[in-house]
Amino acid sequence: MKTSDFDFKLPPELLADRPSKNRDEARLMVVHKNTGEIEHKLFKDVIDYFDEGDVFILNNTKVFPARLYGNKEKTGAQIEVFLLRELDAESRIWDVLVDPARKIRIGNKLFFTEDDSLVAEVVDNTTSRGRTLRFLFDGSYEEFRRKLKELGETPLPKYIKRKPDADDAERYQTIYAKEEGAVAAPTAGLHFSKHLLKRLEIKGIEFAEITLHVGLGTFASVEVEDLSKHKMESEQISISEKTCKIVNHAIETKHRVCAVGTTSMRAIETSVSANKRLNPYEGWTNKFIFPSYDFGIADSMITNFHTPKSTLMMMVSAFAGYDLIMKAYKEAIKENYKFYSYGDAMLII
Repeated sequence: MKTSDFDFKLPPELLADRPSKNRDEARLMVVHKNTGEIEHKLFKDVIDYFDEGDVFILNNTKVFPARLYGNKEKTGAQIEVFLLRELDAESRIWDVLVDPARKIRIGNKLFFTEDDSLVAEVVDNTTSRGRTLRFLFDGSYEEFRRKLKELGETPLPKYIKRKPDADDAERYQTIYAKEEGAVAAPTAGLHFSKHLLKRLEIKGIEFAEITLHVGLGTFASVEVEDLSKHKMESEQISISEKTCKIVNHAIETKHRVCAVGTTSMRAIETSVSANKRLNPYEGWTNKFIFPSYDFGIADSMITNFHTPKSTLMMMVSAFAGYDLIMKAYKEAIKENYKFYSYGDAMLII
């Protein structure tokens, strides 16, 4: 398949810039892989499709406020600095993206506070917009991280043109987020409320947590027509022994295993054994899933509606079948479902 096969016309008004009023009352499209049937529900109705002993795999990564604004020395020009990953905690060296990038060269200094208590020096160029920064801060590592949090903004996707507010700090985060390290939310999980999780638990559904720290590579556009030549950026993942036991027991007892989000799916497919069992894993993944991929662990998944030609749309097409997903997306546009990070959800079962 080619990248152009995943193109479609997405009306701009269907890109959600705010979440639904209540997490679990976003709309839910239910897509049945075997019959091709499509149902229209609310997200809280997801409970009706699962039974005691079934398992939801949740990505417990936590988004940190990764977008900072600094001023360039001498000119005072405002520069956006997007923190991607910490390379060296002791030296306070980070991989970042800068905007506008053309103004930022090795040796430049950026000032983030009036009193110059937080300064960064550019020590390397990594890509056209990528830079490596060394932060200069007089204080302990804990104080330094607190300062980054205090100055940072919730890293809403670029398509949302408004400034993030207090509501975003809560809603652009799953309620089960624990392990800090993501620069974007695992958005399928944003629809779970505490109340819905409790109802699922009472019904006997189990939860298995993995960690995949979502990077911007997840949302990077595919620049090549031949999918086999696209390279995903690496993202850090962790799968525990406990999670493997829960998931493998469900497989062996013929219960459903539902991957909540493309990030959960990518993590589990990175560490699947030849006999289709989940193995513990600590490390990195650059796995790119597109048709016709053979999935090993989950038999259902929850996901949002993705943008044209995205790697996320390619993954769901691999899981549900290309023709069925194109039919479902056509229906979603006709029915005014909301797309992307704050959009509505799809259950593929």
